[in-house]
Amino acid sequence: MADQMILRIKNLHVSIEDTEILRGLDLEIKAGETHALMGRNGSGKSTLANVLMGHPAYEITDGTIEFLGEDLTEMEPWERARAGLFLSFQYPQAVPGLQVGNFLRKSVQAIRGENAPGARDFRAELNAAMEELDVDKQFLGRYVNDGFSGGEKKRFEILQLLLSKPTLSVLDETDSGLDIDALQTVSKGINAAATDETGCLIITHYQRILDHVKPSHVHIMIDGKFVKTGGADLAIQVEEKGYEWLNPDTN
Repeated sequence: MADQMILRIKNLHVSIEDTEILRGLDLEIKAGETHALMGRNGSGKSTLANVLMGHPAYEITDGTIEFLGEDLTEMEPWERARAGLFLSFQYPQAVPGLQVGNFLRKSVQAIRGENAPGARDFRAELNAAMEELDVDKQFLGRYVNDGFSGGEKKRFEILQLLLSKPTLSVLDETDSGLDIDALQTVSKGINAAATDETGCLIITHYQRILDHVKPSHVHIMIDGKFVKTGGADLAIQVEEKGYEWLNPDTN
């Protein structure tokens, strides 16, 4: 399955309330690849993540998105999750009254369907994932994201990633607000979820997470367009020089 095309985006244009945000994106992610998407606030990075997951506020005005050879735009959000697409939210929402353990068990059943593990196997997978992320078992009795610190919310997102076993992970600023210890733990979880049969798109402002999760491709987005694509060294250049040297309006 290595080198299989997981995601293919062609000439994607996206608007919200008649304001164009994405202006002609082309992107291909193959099995075994980790792509990093960098850019300033407001450049359109999170818009791309939301569009991939089917957020109803965004209108695709042109272009195509194929996921594993199928038209992604024809799928409901739950169908995208069931097909193997995972989105880690930039700002995870609290769900008071819903215990973490119950949420994880039911979400794994819903997403993995016929491939969902039985009770004993699920407990084994859950214990292994929690150990990977250094999550205390008392965590399971808390309510989803209710009173969680920033680091706990991001650990919980990656815990869901490890249990969902998606084909493509879209991680929207998973590193934001993390101290160095939490960043290393979250990065360890991301690396643990990666295989030769999966792909990953990491959306970030900063190069620091890419010290721990090595990208095969780095894309720079400015004003809804990719202005430069390269290898891991491109992220280092951006960290050193900022984005202005890449802005087509100033070059």
